[in-house]
Amino acid sequence: ILNNELQTQIERNGDHLITLDPALNQVKQNEQIEYLVKKKVDAIFLNPVDWKKIRSGLKAAKKAHIPIIVIDAPVYDKDLVDVTIVSDNYRAGVQCAKDMMKRKKNAKIALLTHIEAKSAVDRIRGFTDTIEGHEEYQVIASTDTQGQIERSLPKVEKLLKQYQEIDVIMALNDPAAMGALAALDSQDRLEGVLVYGIDGSPEAKKLIENDMMTGTSAQFPKKMGRTAIETAYKILKGENVKSYITTPVKLITSDNIDAVDIERWQ
Repeated sequence: ILNNELQTQIERNGDHLITLDPALNQVKQNEQIEYLVKKKVDAIFLNPVDWKKIRSGLKAAKKAHIPIIVIDAPVYDKDLVDVTIVSDNYRAGVQCAKDMMKRKKNAKIALLTHIEAKSAVDRIRGFTDTIEGHEEYQVIASTDTQGQIERSLPKVEKLLKQYQEIDVIMALNDPAAMGALAALDSQDRLEGVLVYGIDGSPEAKKLIENDMMTGTSAQFPKKMGRTAIETAYKILKGENVKSYITTPVKLITSDNIDAVDIERWQ
């Protein structure tokens, strides 16, 4: 969705967007940045695979005086990029935790994480910080899924066999949550387990509508994309811009699913 928004706006301005997919491989992504540097592109929009190991790619672009606009997930070396545009990831985790606490007086929780992505780390931290000090809400298991359905499913299946008492699953994003739902379904455990994701994807909203998924904290990728484009052109014109821009999130559950567009992203 982000890429489509970028492409639409860039082509509308008569410019060209080159899109490269690192396939969750940071070495490959650094090589791709070096390739773009050699192509002498005017600007780079970046969604980092690993927020720390991206450093060599950032340094190559910085040396070539090519502005970098980071989108969706921040990098560790903020001084090497021109602007970072992200959702309020910490708030997204807080929203999920508060909703869970309204629904359950106590819980045995499993976390689905992605430790290489700062955005995912912030989401889970928002959740765990919110329940900290409330002994009735216990995190009893955690596994890194890289935010992928195909990684989440087998790992959650394993967790469910190890920890029969799990009754809440907090996932870093919607794909990981959907993998968890598939695992729960395979073990006939869907009933009685709350499952949260973050994204607000159409697929997740349909699952909420069908009473399978509990909630998702929705991002606004179109707004993020438009902000990225506007900021990039300001940089290219030599204008000053904010170095860090946060876009809002909105919790979607069965309570408000009828008020949102299920077929599209927010």
